[in-house]
Amino acid sequence: MKIALVQTNPVVGAFDHNLRQILGWIEKAKHARCDLVVFPELSLCGYPPQDLLERPSFLDAHDRVLVELVRQLDGITCIIGALERRSGPGKPLYNSAFVLEKNKIVYRARKQLLPTYDVFDETRYFEAGTTSTVFPLQGLHCGLTICEDIWWRRQSYQTNPLEGLAVGPIVPDCLINISASPYYHGKLGERQRIFSQLCHENNLPLLYVNQVGGQDGLIFDGHSMVINGSGGLSGVAAGFAQDMLIVDSNTWDKTSEQTLEDSVAQVEEALVLGVRDYLHKSGFTKAVLGLSGGIDSAVTAVIGCRALGPENVLCVAMPSPYTSQHSIDDARDLAKNLGCGFEIIGITKAMEAYQATLAPLFANLPENTTEQNIQARIRGNLLMALSNKFGRLLLSTGNKSEMAVGYCTLYGDMSGGLAVIADVPKGMVYELARLMNKDQEVIPERIITRPPTAELKPDQCDQDDLPPYEVLDAVLHAYLEEHQGIEEIAAGGVDVQLVRDIVRRIKLNEYKRKQAPLGIKVTTKAFGPGRRYPVVQGFME
Repeated sequence: MKIALVQTNPVVGAFDHNLRQILGWIEKAKHARCDLVVFPELSLCGYPPQDLLERPSFLDAHDRVLVELVRQLDGITCIIGALERRSGPGKPLYNSAFVLEKNKIVYRARKQLLPTYDVFDETRYFEAGTTSTVFPLQGLHCGLTICEDIWWRRQSYQTNPLEGLAVGPIVPDCLINISASPYYHGKLGERQRIFSQLCHENNLPLLYVNQVGGQDGLIFDGHSMVINGSGGLSGVAAGFAQDMLIVDSNTWDKTSEQTLEDSVAQVEEALVLGVRDYLHKSGFTKAVLGLSGGIDSAVTAVIGCRALGPENVLCVAMPSPYTSQHSIDDARDLAKNLGCGFEIIGITKAMEAYQATLAPLFANLPENTTEQNIQARIRGNLLMALSNKFGRLLLSTGNKSEMAVGYCTLYGDMSGGLAVIADVPKGMVYELARLMNKDQEVIPERIITRPPTAELKPDQCDQDDLPPYEVLDAVLHAYLEEHQGIEEIAAGGVDVQLVRDIVRRIKLNEYKRKQAPLGIKVTTKAFGPGRRYPVVQGFME
């Protein structure tokens, strides 16, 4: 039996678009003489639909296209991730997988494990299924599961849906899992380890189908795969792109020479996909960003150009009296290397106007970060004006290390519609820059090698106000992603007072991050919906 595993890139709520996409892939699967075509979790409505699930009209639109899909399906069996209404006590919906055949739903599986950690909140909308599903197809019996159902060990769930498959009257010959599993750096290796152990323990092959595409700040990476009964990788689909992986039940026990390895190159692919999908799915085709001559804006510019095409990206240098000629030259050279638009708008006159306006109130007071922040806010206002006038989405350029400790200006460099590298630690920003220069110099070398500076006052360096980034990143990773406490982090060799100060800054700047643009998630714990801390709170470690 030939099976097509199709990883689609849906738009949440764009039902007709999603249906056309699904029908197009079905035709391709039929043309390839496949007997079964499998689509990801909730592929009709897109994942995650969030509180749209509370709108009756949204559910009606979903059911309409489901009926249309069933009506048009002919000559092939299809597994589709869909919503299923229910009545009685509990939530009004199941997260389901339907097996479609001969213009009807012949089998169904209901997701049993509903994740509520990190970015997930499925118990808000769904009732958990209680039984496992095995269905026959051309002499084989397929155990059908949905996403989290095969991650039961990772979160120490009390229920193991795979046990339900084993105790039924029919033992499955293979497992099928439809998924919408978001990407983060390290996820590919984690998936393969968990899936390989699962297949080895149960002596069953796994056919795993994952969504692809950007949805708000989440990236779905695809990488649909087949794991054989010994735990070896039999085949894998493309990453970060729509694809169809065809597997034959006669040969799925083979082990492929393909490997899945996590890399910084995949982080770049994720960011490029995230920018492209966020803009295009939101109706934008063009972007603008401030190009300071520093590494953060340089990496953001490269990502923007690779996502949208350089002809659709405008970079703007906005020098002040403190901006070095090196910064202007490097920004201009970067834009030339990329082939994108480039403009220079000086802000000295605007600074002088602010100073004159505020002089009566600021008289006899020394200059401090207030004046520095005014510079950043002038730049933010100019960029937003260009965004408004020319319909270009503003890409903000701050990294995770700076966002964590508040080394950024609210309504200044934080202005924008999408924070491209807001979940990328500073050390990884440098790794991305080196990768981007692997084949030829795209980012001028001086941008990478010079000490980072905001250039908001004479001879300013980031390290005047922050610890070395390698130290800061290590503490942030331990505190934010590993959930370690202050004493535990300090035991690793970092001064305890420095750790306390970093944690203090994280807490004090929660209010800034709550007002920041949406960021693209590429680590295990990003600022945003997956990290829910109150702004006003009295707890300090």
